[in-house]
Amino acid sequence: MKRITLAIEGMTCSACSNGLEKYLNKQNGVINCNVNLVMANATIDYDENILNQEKLEKYVRQAGFQSGGIFKEIKLEQENIKAKRKLVLFTILTIILMYISMGHMLNLPILDIVNPHKNPLVYASTLLILTILFLIYGYDILKSGYKNLIHKMPNMDTLISIGVISSFLYSLYGVYRIISGDSSYVSNLYFESSSMVIYFVKLGRYLDGINKDKTKEAIQKLVEITPNQATLEIDGKEQIITLDEIKKGNILISKPGEKIAVDGEIIEGKTHLDESFITGESKPVMKKEGEKVIAGSLNYDGFIKYKAEKIGKESTVSEIVRLVIEASNSKAPIAKIADTISGYFVPTVLILAILTFVIYLLLGFSLFTSLSTFVTILVVACPCSLGLATPLAMVVSEGVCIKKGILVKKNEILETASKIDTIVFDKTGTLTYGKLKISKIYNYSNLDDKDLLQIVGSIEKKSTHPIEKAFSEYMEQEKLVPLEVVNFKNITGLGVKAEIKGQEYILGNRKIVDKYSIKNDYLKDEQDLSSKGNSIVYVIRNKKIIALIGVNDVVRDNAKDVIEKLKEQKIESIMLTGDNEITAQAIGKELGITKIIANVLPKEKVEIINKLKKEQKRVMMCGDGINDSPALASSHIGVSPKSSTDIALDSSDVVLLKNDLNSIINLIHISKNTIKNIKQNLFWAFFYNILMIPIAMGILKPLGISINPMIASIAMILSSILVITNALRLNYQKEK
Repeated sequence: MKRITLAIEGMTCSACSNGLEKYLNKQNGVINCNVNLVMANATIDYDENILNQEKLEKYVRQAGFQSGGIFKEIKLEQENIKAKRKLVLFTILTIILMYISMGHMLNLPILDIVNPHKNPLVYASTLLILTILFLIYGYDILKSGYKNLIHKMPNMDTLISIGVISSFLYSLYGVYRIISGDSSYVSNLYFESSSMVIYFVKLGRYLDGINKDKTKEAIQKLVEITPNQATLEIDGKEQIITLDEIKKGNILISKPGEKIAVDGEIIEGKTHLDESFITGESKPVMKKEGEKVIAGSLNYDGFIKYKAEKIGKESTVSEIVRLVIEASNSKAPIAKIADTISGYFVPTVLILAILTFVIYLLLGFSLFTSLSTFVTILVVACPCSLGLATPLAMVVSEGVCIKKGILVKKNEILETASKIDTIVFDKTGTLTYGKLKISKIYNYSNLDDKDLLQIVGSIEKKSTHPIEKAFSEYMEQEKLVPLEVVNFKNITGLGVKAEIKGQEYILGNRKIVDKYSIKNDYLKDEQDLSSKGNSIVYVIRNKKIIALIGVNDVVRDNAKDVIEKLKEQKIESIMLTGDNEITAQAIGKELGITKIIANVLPKEKVEIINKLKKEQKRVMMCGDGINDSPALASSHIGVSPKSSTDIALDSSDVVLLKNDLNSIINLIHISKNTIKNIKQNLFWAFFYNILMIPIAMGILKPLGISINPMIASIAMILSSILVITNALRLNYQKEK
């Protein structure tokens, strides 16, 4: 067995990737094939005694796509200028086409030369030429529809192709009748319907292509987390080298403000490292000799030497990249209701039309009458309303989502969200704000809280400890001016000491109380702060504790209400965090979340998501960090607040633009309404076809009831108007 990964060109939707995958898996010699729409490649395991690259690429072409040769790497494509220009051009042509075809109906001023009543032939010819341009523009859609029909896998492209070609052929017949002298057919031209369908499909696919490029950018950003250079120590001398030059066992140096270059182990020194992008832990962690460091971690305040252990593809960051790619590859596309119906509807209509044509000929009807009936069936069964039923409701609902501060990247999400029964929340930055804030103050002094924090903030401002940011942020918010600090001294591992206005202050952790033998009468308050996951700053003045300040990651506004609303909808909430057990339990208790999984790494998060999926759970993952990106990609729906890292935002399917968790409740509500609306649309579209196709076949002719292509076209438009009107009702959804 041999494996090859080919770059595939021409895939535009999940139906394309599914169709290609099924086609390749049918071929003799192909053991297994996996087509990745996001990465635009196909990984094929095959028998090298039967097949080779040339034959495999031939099969790709037969399926209607192109092979770009061996897939080498992730290529971040620049915005496709050519595609954008085409879209702009056809947007202009669409406006012109609609103005010419509909302007006279709306009493708009229109040139006599293209007035259907004054120059019907010029009018018809103009529409014909414009529509031919649209058919060329949408050739890939028509080709896909044809290929999928040939391979017995009719999909939305097949529906679109039949609708477009049916309308075009009937209109073309109308042009022939106008040329023959029957100008009444000028009212029976429906070129614009063919053109409009192609335009909106191409617009949707252009936007979808942008989203796929963002996914590739997310993966590239993961790679860029690590620095480009590192400091290597050789014989006691420092040398700057690139990451590619690092070898296992090399001794590397990291100074304050620098990022760790590769995974390794500290052999000298200690420092605080920000590993939040991997662990989710909001507070920088102290690392000392013998402990592991992760590539991409930020060195806050120490000088360390570490030995390189994992480089290149072995690194933690590379592992996350692999997990994201695998997740995007294995995520099963959601089956579209319209595609399911089309699988039966399209071949049934074709068979009925052909049978009717043959029966009419056998019964002695003229070729013209038989052909007219055949066209009438195709026109009346044109799946425009069926094709509009799903995408139009999706487009309207996406607009509603945007108005409510919810950015939905893929149409499928609005279908899947209605089925969610489990939501997995990351803690740091999702349920909480992800930044250290002053959470509670026990003030035992004669100072008010504001004056106390001005003193503490002024001293902390001179500190290099990460906790300083909480106080600096408070002073900025309250517009407090730092006081003059003298005799500042850092007490390593314990805290700091300084004087303000002649009084000595000591700030630090519990150990500093023991070091200076300070009497501690506030153990109960201390325990209260610790139980809620706070880091405690002891404020000591003149050998006496005057305050305890709890610094913690604060829970987001209304997070508790959201968890309660989810419980009411019988949706389970799970907290999944890389943070420690004590902090996680404290936050969970505050929010009312009972199922808490702490101390997990990115790989373990993915494993837990996949385990839930194997239990037939419909899983939504809500996270904000780099460490969450594989889990976001693996879940049925990945959700990130706008304040998240770029990589989390790009890996997610939904972005909460208001940073408001209540948007999740709104998303689920909108999704349920959308699915209900789509089912209504499909019912009316399908009911229309069931009603009109028998009439088009002539079953009611004995009763004097029959229709021609013109009436069939009007009926087709009316069914589309009904679907459009129903879909627009989604604009009036209320917030939950």
